[in-house]
Amino acid sequence: MARKYTLQRPTTSGGSGIDFAEELNEQQLAAVSSPPGPALVIAGAGSGKTRTLTYRVAYLLDRGIEPRNILLLTFTNKAAKEMLERVRSLVPRDVSEMWGGTFHSVGNRILRRHAEEIGFTKSFSIMDRDDQKSLMNTVIAECEIDTTARRFPKPDVLISIFSLIENTGVGLEDLLEERYPYFEEWAEEIARVEARYRVKKRLINSMDFDDLLVLTLQLLQKNEELRSLYQRRFQYVLVDEFQDTNYVQSELVDLLVGEGQSLMVVGDDAQSIYSWRGADMDNILSFPERYPKAQVYRIEKNYRSVPEILELSNSAIKANRHRFEKDLQAAREGGAMMPALVSLEDPNSQAHFVAQRILELREEGVELEEIAVLYRAHHQSMTLQMELRNRGIPFQITSGLRFFEQAHIKDVAAFMRFVTNRRDEVSFKRMACLLPGIGAKSADKLWRGWADSPHAAAEVPPTAFSDILAELPVPRKSTSHWEQLGHTLDELVRDDGFARPADMIFSVLEGVYDEVMRESFDNYEHRRSDLEELMSYADRFDDVLECLAQLSLMSAVDGDPSGSKAELDSEQVVLSSVHQAKGLEWRVVFVISLTDGMFPNGRVLDADDEYMLEEERRLFYVAITRAKDELYLTYPQINPKSYSGEVIQRPSRFLDDCPAELMEEWQVSGEW
Repeated sequence: MARKYTLQRPTTSGGSGIDFAEELNEQQLAAVSSPPGPALVIAGAGSGKTRTLTYRVAYLLDRGIEPRNILLLTFTNKAAKEMLERVRSLVPRDVSEMWGGTFHSVGNRILRRHAEEIGFTKSFSIMDRDDQKSLMNTVIAECEIDTTARRFPKPDVLISIFSLIENTGVGLEDLLEERYPYFEEWAEEIARVEARYRVKKRLINSMDFDDLLVLTLQLLQKNEELRSLYQRRFQYVLVDEFQDTNYVQSELVDLLVGEGQSLMVVGDDAQSIYSWRGADMDNILSFPERYPKAQVYRIEKNYRSVPEILELSNSAIKANRHRFEKDLQAAREGGAMMPALVSLEDPNSQAHFVAQRILELREEGVELEEIAVLYRAHHQSMTLQMELRNRGIPFQITSGLRFFEQAHIKDVAAFMRFVTNRRDEVSFKRMACLLPGIGAKSADKLWRGWADSPHAAAEVPPTAFSDILAELPVPRKSTSHWEQLGHTLDELVRDDGFARPADMIFSVLEGVYDEVMRESFDNYEHRRSDLEELMSYADRFDDVLECLAQLSLMSAVDGDPSGSKAELDSEQVVLSSVHQAKGLEWRVVFVISLTDGMFPNGRVLDADDEYMLEEERRLFYVAITRAKDELYLTYPQINPKSYSGEVIQRPSRFLDDCPAELMEEWQVSGEW
């Protein structure tokens, strides 16, 4: 029988000197000083989550825990860097042996040491997105898949499909049925590509981003000795933003934590908004069941927002059934105004209101960079972008490219530009390269054929583009798609001139481009919504040349300005999707387009899925908790949709969750 012997932890010299009771509130202190063992910290918005984690590390170091025995897992390199810098500023010790970083960076460190165990060498390459696309093209060719009769998903889409399979544990057939139903007929071929892609990565000694997690997990699952080694080393494991972990990350945490070790996970179930990329909120909700001895700590004092905004936030999230109970309390005194509920006539009126109020706030002393406009989807900002430009209000967009700079907007515009200017080589080639089997060389050859025809220089467009294009030397496998393109161009011309701009966009979308988007982009639905918004914008024009001129002006003005930084206006309003705004804060926040179908998203309402609707409500909660001083909730009563007439919109059901007494209704009047 083995004798048990316990090593006493040596007393450290040069402690931090931190008065934890003085520098932390009671709830933070309870979490920071928690005894060894599993612990779940529910940290509400603006409650000092990062402060709690960094002070927890300092507390452990003060009590003699060696830095090498601590593992800190985050979701972004920025968060890891910030936390490690704070630890270094708090504790006068060398913490270089402490492992702190993203899940992927920690996976890379482990795999660099043990890659041979899973069929790679330690010098394996890590592929970026472009590398993946290149390899995927090779794999598709090696699988000899005939893509001439039907469109096969492009590499970008395949990468997204395979990533979701890896990170969620959902099988290919189920994933296609749920998210990509238009690719179900390709299921067998996609499975072959996936299998070959896995083999190919080993042959070329390369891993993609997902492999850094998946292969680390497999390594620790299969090698008990190695698993025990890391469990003994990482006696204290801390995980940030635990509500955003996916299936693989959660399993990895469980494997790294052995018997007798301490695990502290910090997160906020009310801010779980990334299920679309594989995050599983059940990881945080089920934590007390997976770790029955877990202590649960709640940090509910909010240092960001005034009480009026917090009261609204607390009410908004209570409608969700799947959540931890908590009640955020404001550390700040009451503000000057209640959250404003603003009903406007239509998107134009909404844009007018937001722009005017921004200018008023600036006069009141609020810097433009302290103001943010948040929305559910990027296309909802288009009308506002135009209004801000017209009023000379500079803005930056964190949710992606400015509306008119996006590839799918430019693709559709290329059809309109070519029809109205038959000498537009750039638009012709952009349009041609959208079709399968046509690359740069083929497009150039087709252009030379078109340019040599008399129609290129004619003042009047031909009556039938399809007849002329049929004579050009198109690759055989592109014939049917080329014919469809010709028929689509025919629809853009009328006997008395050109079709209306909105009609043009509809014809391009339904005739050619919808299919292009389905097989080219993994966010097809978002891009479809963008083009529907573009149709609404174009519907105000009868003249296609005027419409194109405005599109060009918007692109020119909205592009990156030239010149040195000193010459640029640093004062800019922030436009952002709510997803991109998570973790940020501003003095003043506008949340716009709060109608059913926009926020919550229409696809969620159509699905009639409680879990999806609750995630939308959490997204709304994240939006309103970004505001420190003032909050404006706006919605247009009318949506001027093309082809279906004006649609009367219902205010977002999330506003119904908020008691009327917690908001001040603004009645906006005036000539619009």
